[in-house]
Amino acid sequence: MSKVKYYYDPDTLSYRKIEPKKSKKYRNFLFFLLGSALFGILGLIVLLNTSWLNTPKELSLDREVRNYELQFEILTKKMEQMEQVLANIEDRDNNIYRLYFEANPIPEEQRRAGFGGINRYKSLEGFNNSEIIINATQQLDIIQKQMVIQSKSLDEIAKLAEEKEKLLAAIPAIQPVRNEDLTRMASGYGWRSDPFTKARKMHWGMDFTAPRGVPIYATGDGVVKRADNRSSGYGKHIRIDHGYGYMSLYAHLSKYNVTKGQKVKRGDLIGFVGNTGRSEAPHLHYEVFKDEERINPINFYYGSLTAEEFENMLKFANQENQSLD
Repeated sequence: MSKVKYYYDPDTLSYRKIEPKKSKKYRNFLFFLLGSALFGILGLIVLLNTSWLNTPKELSLDREVRNYELQFEILTKKMEQMEQVLANIEDRDNNIYRLYFEANPIPEEQRRAGFGGINRYKSLEGFNNSEIIINATQQLDIIQKQMVIQSKSLDEIAKLAEEKEKLLAAIPAIQPVRNEDLTRMASGYGWRSDPFTKARKMHWGMDFTAPRGVPIYATGDGVVKRADNRSSGYGKHIRIDHGYGYMSLYAHLSKYNVTKGQKVKRGDLIGFVGNTGRSEAPHLHYEVFKDEERINPINFYYGSLTAEEFENMLKFANQENQSLD
């Protein structure tokens, strides 16, 4: 109830009751309504920005958002771990695998190259957590690109390893006649005395003295290119193309165990020791070619001789004796 107010009337020397004007009452009432409305609006704004008035659905959505943020944090940590593992693989790839197979390392700028052109993440902008989503997506894209580059590199390494394996199998790397079948190693690569003219001439291969009919083995994987007696001085002979520029020749055979065009593996029986062609006694004359140039076969016996056996062969091969062809 509003208070009753009085004023002192000096004319009547008494107190009179103040009667408020109606306009003032209306004005006061209007101010009250406006004040109440403003207070209510401010209170509503405050409440809407707190969790006090959130509906169960809004609370559920809020929990989901917080859960997504947590999942993004976990995803970011996992991607950081993936980057560390990938960096370790890249380091081994450049400094071990590619180095071993004589392949050029992949430049760091190629591995770490970004994405040029238009904004790839424009569709992710404008959301409450856009920055988190964009950073995670960008990090994932970079890892994916690095993995593609690394995968291609490992494919290349696998191919190089396969070629390396084929190369190692193709190189003429064993002695064509077994030590237990040899009478002796008669003559090596170099200048020797010709058995027929007695003149000093270049001997382009190695002579292995053995009884007629002793087995002769392919010294590396390859394809038989010739198995005939149509080459001057060699008599019955075999030529095997090993690929990679290598070829081996086996001369003065008594008979063949292969035919032209046949594929052979290292250690396959290809023929037998004989005395055909320009030969003084039963033996195998053996030559190795690299890019059509004759090279010393003694450098290619690492696949069948011990260090001691190789040293003994080296001693005999370096003696300037008489060749057998």
